[in-house]
Amino acid sequence: MENSTQFTSFILAGYSDSGHLKYLYFILVTVLYVSIVFANTVLIVVICMERSLHEPMYLFLCSLFVNELYGSTALFPALMTNLVTDVHAVSTVYCYLQIFCMYTYISIEFSNLAVMSYDRYLAICYPLQYNVIMTPNRVCILVCVIWLYPFVTITTALSLTIRLQLCGNVIDKVYCDNYLVVKLACSTSDTTVNNIYGLCVIVLSVVVTLFTIMSSYIKILTICLKYSINARQKAFSTCIPHLASMLNFTFGCFLTLLQSRFDRPMRNVPTVLHTILSVYFLMCQPLFNPIMYGVRMAKIRQAFKNILPVGLYPKRLTKH
Repeated sequence: MENSTQFTSFILAGYSDSGHLKYLYFILVTVLYVSIVFANTVLIVVICMERSLHEPMYLFLCSLFVNELYGSTALFPALMTNLVTDVHAVSTVYCYLQIFCMYTYISIEFSNLAVMSYDRYLAICYPLQYNVIMTPNRVCILVCVIWLYPFVTITTALSLTIRLQLCGNVIDKVYCDNYLVVKLACSTSDTTVNNIYGLCVIVLSVVVTLFTIMSSYIKILTICLKYSINARQKAFSTCIPHLASMLNFTFGCFLTLLQSRFDRPMRNVPTVLHTILSVYFLMCQPLFNPIMYGVRMAKIRQAFKNILPVGLYPKRLTKH
C-alpha cells in the first residue's frame, strides 16, 4: 500500500494557463451566472405570486427552478474565483460540500422531471380523476420526496468517500468530483463498497427515473393519437418543454460521465472545449429550463404580463 497522507486541500488540475483570456472567461461566466439567477428567480416569483399558477404542474416547475439556482450556485462562484487566481486549491471541506451539492442537484433534477412526466400522464390520460389523485397534500409529499431522497442517498455516498485513505489530492477537473476522489484512494479494495453503492444510486436515481419519464410519454403519445388535432396540439405543447429539458440534461450528464470514466475518447479534445463539456449540465440546463418553460407555456407568459408594472407592459387601448 502506498503511503497515505491526511490532505487538507485538493488541487483542481482542470484549469489551464489561459493568460489574459482568463478575464474574458470570467466575464462570460459571470454574465451566464447572473442570467441564470435572474431568469430562475423571476419565474419562481411569478409562480408564487400568481394564484392561477398554484397548480401541481407549476409547483413542480417552481421546485425545478429552485434546484437550478441550487445547482448553479454550487459551481459558478467557485468557478469564477478559480478563473482569475493562479492557485487552484480548495479545502477538503469545501470540496466535499461541492460534491454533495452537485450530486444532489443531479438526483433532484431527474426526480423532478420524473414526477413532472407522471403529472402530465395523469392530466392527459386521466383528466377526470386528475384532481382527485393530485391533491395538495400529495403534491407536497412528492416535492418533499424529490428533495429528501437525494439528500439521504448522497449523504451516504459522501460518507463512504470521506472514510477513504487518500494517496493523492489532484483532481483533473475544474470542480470536485466524487468518482475522481474515490480514484485517489490508496487501496482499490477499500473502494468496493463505494463502487457498488454508487452503481445502485445511479440505477435508482437515473435509470429508474428515465424509465418512468419515457414510459409516461409513450403512454401520453398513444393517448394523444386518439385525440382531435386541437386537443393533440394542446397536449404536446405542455409535453415538449419537459421532453426537451430531459433530453438536454441527460445529454449533459452523459458527457460528464464519459469524461470521468473514459479518459481516452477525450484526450484529443481541446482544453477549453473539454472544460465546457464537463460543466455543460450545470451551465446550460439552469438557463435552458426557464427560457424553455417561460417561452413555451402560455399561462406563465400571461402571468408574467399580469404582475409586470403597468409602465413596463402598457395595456391596449380599447374603443368605447
